[in-house]
Order: sequence, then structure tokens, then C-alpha cells
Amino acid sequence: MTEEILIAGFGGQGVLSMGKIMAYSGVIQDMEVSWMPSYGPEMRGGTANVIVILSSERISSPIIRHFDTAIILNQQSLDKFEQSVKPGGVLIYDGNGITRHPERKDISIYRVDAAEEASKMNSPKTFNMIVLGGFLKVKPVLTMENVIKGLKKSLPERYHKLIPENEKSLLRGEEIIKEIQKF
Repeated sequence: MTEEILIAGFGGQGVLSMGKIMAYSGVIQDMEVSWMPSYGPEMRGGTANVIVILSSERISSPIIRHFDTAIILNQQSLDKFEQSVKPGGVLIYDGNGITRHPERKDISIYRVDAAEEASKMNSPKTFNMIVLGGFLKVKPVLTMENVIKGLKKSLPERYHKLIPENEKSLLRGEEIIKEIQKF
């Protein structure tokens, strides 16, 4: 089993930390893991993406151009990466700020309105955990238990008090993700 994942959005949306949590979770789950971030010089508002590979076999290269799953968090990333999803793959996106929705017919498409839900929950910093929860529902390659362990490993100890709120957001993401198109 190998899952090649791209997460892309603006800096400040938790793109890199979501990938890091997935990577730690994969290590805890005894998988081979690659985590390769890419971001602009801006701290917030610039583009950011990360490639995460989770595999039961050795990973030959962390550099890939086509993905099993793309998690897209803004229009710019949708425009850039929609065509990078392998035929038969999965595209998950947050609808906030999207003006042109995914158009491909040869992939499965899911929408998780995480920005809206994080606002309703009065918890904007857990936006990325809502998205991650949606991913776990669609592609259960990681167990929720190991994702919580990965979250603990990723977060500095001073933020461990926020883990229950993040866990609630993961579960909420599983609940609100919507299938738009099944391939």
C-alpha cells in the first residue's frame, strides 16, 4: 500500500502542520514516510504545499508529480494542482473562496467546508484538523488513534491542552465531508 498525498493552500492554513501530523502518524503506524514541504518566503498568505507519502514499502523518491490524493485549500492551488491527481484518484477541497470548482470527471471529488465549520465551532485554528478528519473518512490509511498520537508528537507540549479541541475537530471533519462526485 502506498498513498501519495499533496496538501496545498495558503501559508497560515496549517498545510505544513497537517502534513507533519500525517507523517508522524505514519511513523507511529510503522509505515515508510516521506514529508516534503514547499513554501514561499511569506509567513502567512503566501503559497504552501507539502507532499506526504505513506507506504508499507520503501519509498524510492519523495519527488512526485502525480498524486493519489490532493487536498486543496484555495483557488490558486486548485488551478495549479487539479490536473496532478492520478486518474481514479481523490480530490478533497474546502469551498471557502473557491470560484471555479473542480471539473475533472475521472477522479472522485469531495468537499469539506472546514473554514465555515471552524468558524461555527469558534475554533479557527482547528481548520486543518477538520480537513484532516474529512481525509481520514475518505481514505482511512491512518487510524484516528495514531493521528491523535501524531498530533501530540507534532504539537509543542505547551499546546497539548488544545488536543481535545483538535480531536473534536477531526471527528467533525469526518461528519461534514460531502461526496460531490464518485469515480
